[in-house]
Amino acid sequence: MSKLILLFLAVFYFTIQVFAVGAETPPQVQLANVYNQDNVSDVSNYLVSEKYDGVRAIWTGEELLTRQGNPISAPEWFTAPLPAVWLDGELWTRRQDFDSLSGIVRTQTPDDNLWREVNYMVFDMPDAELPFEQRYNNYSRLIEQINADHIQAVKQQRFDSNHALSEHLQTLVENGAEGLMLHLATAPHRSSRSDALLKLKPYFDDEAEVIAHLPGQGKYTGMLGALRVKNQQGIEFSIGTGFTDADRANPPPIGSIITYKYHGFTKNDVPRFASFLRIRE
Repeated sequence: MSKLILLFLAVFYFTIQVFAVGAETPPQVQLANVYNQDNVSDVSNYLVSEKYDGVRAIWTGEELLTRQGNPISAPEWFTAPLPAVWLDGELWTRRQDFDSLSGIVRTQTPDDNLWREVNYMVFDMPDAELPFEQRYNNYSRLIEQINADHIQAVKQQRFDSNHALSEHLQTLVENGAEGLMLHLATAPHRSSRSDALLKLKPYFDDEAEVIAHLPGQGKYTGMLGALRVKNQQGIEFSIGTGFTDADRANPPPIGSIITYKYHGFTKNDVPRFASFLRIRE
């Protein structure tokens, strides 16, 4: 218990420093860049969670504020279990329910019955000295001790490849999720936009013509390594992921049309993280 008290005091001191300017000034929160192949060299360095389509809410230790610094009129019972430490999170009801949630949160006189549907999804316990992985452990323990059904600790997990991350994203999106957030596990909290926090939203798909087979290496020696393709916009690029061993042994013929998925574009209009889906029938 003594360690928890010391933790509270440390974070509370940090909170006072950050919010000393008052609620008129927007809270100094951490903002996300967009996930792409240029800012992630190894996805396993990141802790990954669902991106909740809710309203960003910062608990200062005394009140809930929006990212812009405006007070949120939550019922007293909703905030009563929250401790005197700075927490960052999202007010959220359920997937694909943002309009309804926004109406609940914007109401100046809170409706208790409607707020019973709202959860506070905590995804950070800011501290300028601690890496995110430690902050995750801290807020998880704290929320467990609070033991209030409407205050939830956002689960974080690791992935060892972009392909595994993409599959997880696809599963969540198929079930109505907005996307993913990636926290660099070793990064301390910084009140700025940086690659320490990244957002990854659902993939797009398109079609392209196969123009060449690139040979594989290592375990794929003698098999397909990647497809060289040209999309409908005339952009040529390579696709090296998404294939089964059977696909690599018997690749889509040159001249065939394939469907691929991707996550936005580079500055040269090349699809990012292009991955093979199937041959167009």
